[in-house]
Amino acid sequence: MSSKVFIVTGASRGLGLAVAQLLIQASHKVFLVARTEKDLEAMKAQHTSSVDFMAADLADLKVAPKIIDSTLNAFGKIDGIVVNHGVLSPITRIFESNAEDWRHAYDINVFSAVALIKEAIPELRKSKGRVVFVSSGAALGAYAGWGSYGTSKAALNHLCAHLAVEEPSITSVAISPGKVDTDMQKQIRDDGKAGMAPDIHASFVDEHETGKLLDPRKPGGVIAKLVDGATGDLNGKYFRWNATELASFQES
Repeated sequence: MSSKVFIVTGASRGLGLAVAQLLIQASHKVFLVARTEKDLEAMKAQHTSSVDFMAADLADLKVAPKIIDSTLNAFGKIDGIVVNHGVLSPITRIFESNAEDWRHAYDINVFSAVALIKEAIPELRKSKGRVVFVSSGAALGAYAGWGSYGTSKAALNHLCAHLAVEEPSITSVAISPGKVDTDMQKQIRDDGKAGMAPDIHASFVDEHETGKLLDPRKPGGVIAKLVDGATGDLNGKYFRWNATELASFQES
């Protein structure tokens, strides 16, 4: 079976890194995008023929066509994209927030995804490719201090649904990875206390202290399998990573 080519954003650490590593282990080629160049260089050094990368701030919407062009120059095609990058900040209640901070969060969490997917559509049409949007349970539930994050993830879910309607040859899925042991969880514990409800913040601290956070490779494995082989019945839908509908993509 010939290898496929995937773009993974937010790929230098945490969930994105886990997804990229799993795709490489499955003999695919991966174009990595993140802000931290040295981490991407390290991946390239380990996997010279199957990895290329671009260090970029995706909030700069002019980066999107460069990513697509660079992927095609490196590997000649695009079979799928994992839209994994995102920011939680500002963790602030609406009354105490700054609209410009929300705008910046949307630039990263929503508009950069629109820009990237828009540029990739011609190639994804050719490959009948797949897009996996990394969403969040916060897209469905409201949490004090999480307004910009939750609403932006809800917008990402709806972007997924619209892409499915407009581009039926491209299979698009939005996935909540659950509470994963990543830098974002550390940010919640370190910076979230002032803006969040005390009991909710305490629950995040407790889940870390009691070892309940997920290894990134667990939801990462589901995401990697979905971007490679998501089926048409999933198109445009949102799921938790461990949903029964995704049983065939989960480890037995």
